[in-house]
Amino acid sequence: MNTPLPDNEIKVWDLPTRVFHWTLAGSFMIAYLTEDDFIALHTLAGYTIIGLILFRLVWGIVGPRHARFSDFAHPPGSVLAYLKQVIRFRAARYLGHNPAGGAMVFALLIALTLTIVSGLVTYGAEQAAGPLATLMSGVPDAIGKAAEEVHEFFANLTLLLVLFHLAGVLLASLQHGENLVRAMINGRKQAPH
Repeated sequence: MNTPLPDNEIKVWDLPTRVFHWTLAGSFMIAYLTEDDFIALHTLAGYTIIGLILFRLVWGIVGPRHARFSDFAHPPGSVLAYLKQVIRFRAARYLGHNPAGGAMVFALLIALTLTIVSGLVTYGAEQAAGPLATLMSGVPDAIGKAAEEVHEFFANLTLLLVLFHLAGVLLASLQHGENLVRAMINGRKQAPH
């Protein structure tokens, strides 16, 4: 049963996009906090992230308007111009992702993908497990250690990007007087005036 939206709200984020967002956030947090201490849980969270990224790549092409990459892919010059406006507290409001938010989506997807690939290499080399185990069998220990360092670097980079993302959400919420966290929960934003 669809409940009518208040007159001042519009549906922006579809349910699959919202479920993806929060499941990815939770999975990354679990993976980041478990590291080597709970390898089974860490691995499960990593595999979940792989599935989520694959889903998002498809949904970014076939999903509804604001979920599509074409809706928020902006050239670097536009992103920088938008960030200058943010600093001046004069940034335009967007119903979907603003140019900085769109750039962050791509940055996070790339950083997460590199984290996952290096994690699979590490898992195959050091644990002789996972889809790359056969490929990594017999490689020198140094390869596994190097892959682990790369994995940790990209995990930490992803965490840094998440912190920038949270700061951007807070700043945009303040600048435009809207609760973007609530919007990513219920899918609704204030309608344009």
